[in-house]
Amino acid sequence: MKMIILAAGQGTRLRPLTNDKPKCMVEYKNKTIIDSILEVAKKCNLENIAVVNGYKKEVLEEYLKNENLKFYTNKEFYKTNMVSTLFCAKEFMNDDIIISYADIIYKEEVLEKLIASKDDFSVVVDKEWKALWSQRMDNPLDDAETLKVRDSKIVELGKKPNSYDEIEGQYIGLIKISKTILGKVISYFENLDKDSLYDGKDFENMYMTSFIQMMIDDLCDVKPVYINGGWVEIDCVDDMKSEIVN
Repeated sequence: MKMIILAAGQGTRLRPLTNDKPKCMVEYKNKTIIDSILEVAKKCNLENIAVVNGYKKEVLEEYLKNENLKFYTNKEFYKTNMVSTLFCAKEFMNDDIIISYADIIYKEEVLEKLIASKDDFSVVVDKEWKALWSQRMDNPLDDAETLKVRDSKIVELGKKPNSYDEIEGQYIGLIKISKTILGKVISYFENLDKDSLYDGKDFENMYMTSFIQMMIDDLCDVKPVYINGGWVEIDCVDDMKSEIVN
């Protein structure tokens, strides 16, 4: 099993903390986000790890020079989004893979649950998301996204909800794709219309949730791996005050 950490973004909402370093090097509780991710990965016996960098790549590679990591670079990080970043590591994708955003911190048991999934396409879903969102904003509904599950399969995610009834949990930025279906996922991505819009975004700026929704609609079942807290997102300066729930 392999792991890909998506660490290309500029982290503009974390400035000035990201003026001279990438988002994943911001410290939370006296430890950088990337160190927290790598520490948990090692505890879960994930050793074949790639990092896709972009913004301040030289700073990140120097910081991680003593780690046994494979680096890929999204050279167009300044004008692309997470899906484009992921497929910069296409040549690394030849085994079961764990995909992790680089602005989240999670406990060992969260990653263990995802690793244990036997499904072809799995995403971590926090059922206790509202407790975390309530720390971050006055109205959690303003920032949350839909996530609907039917017959143990995710049928919708990533849309703007009208009520809490449309939110059965929150996607946190952790994915597992089995090697059984990985080739089909790569082929699907490569054959997408580069001139189309995807949930209002051009191909290069497609949201990961939009891509996952296309997997649901066109390619395969996407299964939730449920957690009850145990993680935190560091997306803006105010998030530095958030506490991991449970």
